[in-house]
Amino acid sequence: MQALVCQPAAGPALFSAEGMVGVVFLITVALVMAGAAIAVSSRRLVRAVFGLAVCFTGLAGVYYFLLSPFLAMMQLLIYVGAVSILIAFGIMMSTPEEQQTSAMKRRATLAGPMAASVAALIFAALTVLGLKTEWQVFPRQGSFDIKEMGLSLLTTYGFVFELISIVLLLAIIGALVLAQRGRN
Repeated sequence: MQALVCQPAAGPALFSAEGMVGVVFLITVALVMAGAAIAVSSRRLVRAVFGLAVCFTGLAGVYYFLLSPFLAMMQLLIYVGAVSILIAFGIMMSTPEEQQTSAMKRRATLAGPMAASVAALIFAALTVLGLKTEWQVFPRQGSFDIKEMGLSLLTTYGFVFELISIVLLLAIIGALVLAQRGRN
């Protein structure tokens, strides 16, 4: 009788469907990270808003990979298309910032390393949690046609859609407040 030898299965090849999905997922995660880095580290507010829009776009891609195309579409429409543009308009309508004082610069030098250490601690904790968790793959449910999406928007996700509209309203009010302060 011949012995049965089990060899570990090799990972998906790069040019297979699974490999390309992994590459596209890594690109969306890179968009989120790059946009967040631009938004946090930029000294000009317009560039920071651009980084925020890039981060929101990558986050929509992550939502799509989490099998939520409706949430991905709402992320693009509301956060990228409306909130980021409203913040940009508020920045353009306000007056330029005054120069920072030396006390503010001293405080800023301490804030960077503290924020980096907290971020590293959270990243380490999430990495340990992600590696120890047994992840399950859930099958897609529904056909995702337009009629079904419209019915679910008006029934199941109606409250969520209204909450998103409140966020949009708050962004409009914030842009108006920034514009009013800039004129005075």
